[in-house]
Amino acid sequence: MKSILSPRSLLSLSLVLLLGLLAGCASSPPPAASVPAPAPVAMTPQPKPEPPMGPPSGALTALDYRLDAAYHLYGKNNGRIYQGVMPHFLYAIGVLEVQVDPRGNLLALNWMRAPDHAPEVIAEIERTVRQAAPFPAPVQLGSASYIETWLWDASGNFQLHTLSEGQGPKGQPRRAMPAPRGIRLVSAPGATAR
Repeated sequence: MKSILSPRSLLSLSLVLLLGLLAGCASSPPPAASVPAPAPVAMTPQPKPEPPMGPPSGALTALDYRLDAAYHLYGKNNGRIYQGVMPHFLYAIGVLEVQVDPRGNLLALNWMRAPDHAPEVIAEIERTVRQAAPFPAPVQLGSASYIETWLWDASGNFQLHTLSEGQGPKGQPRRAMPAPRGIRLVSAPGATAR
C-alpha cells in the first residue's frame, strides 16, 4: 500500500517538526549536578594600619612640648634656619597653632596671626610643618596643642621664636638658645633618649 501525503499534510508535518526544533533550542540545559556551596568563611576585620609615630617626647607641659617641636622643626630644616641675630625688619611674622595627636601626627593648623601680605610665606610655613610630621609623640600629655611664632627673613630663612637668637643690628650679641632640659627632649641636638 502506498501512502501519499498531501501537500497539506506535508505542510502540517513540517510545521510540527519546525516547532519541535525551535522548542528544543529554547529549552534550558539540563540542571548541572548540584555542588554544595562552600561554607562561608568568617572574615576577621583587618586592623587599620597605625599612622606613623614620631619619636617619644617626655614633655610634661605645653611649653616643654613647644620646645621639643621647635627642635624637631629645626632638625628637619637645618639649611633654612637663619643664623645669628635677625634684622630689625623682617619680611613676615606669623603665629601658628599646631595640634598633634598622641602619636605626633598633625590634627590641625590654625593661624592666630597670618602674614596676609605674604601669602607665599603662609603656604611655605604650612608646607614646612606638614613635611616635618610626625612630630615628637606627646606620650605624657596624650595630645598637644602649641602656638609658635615664625620669624621670616626676606631670604626665605626663618627662626622660631622659641629658639630665636633675637633681633637687632649686626654685631649685637646673640641671645642664648634655651638648653634642652635633661633627657625629656629627645629631638634636641645631643639629647639622650630614655
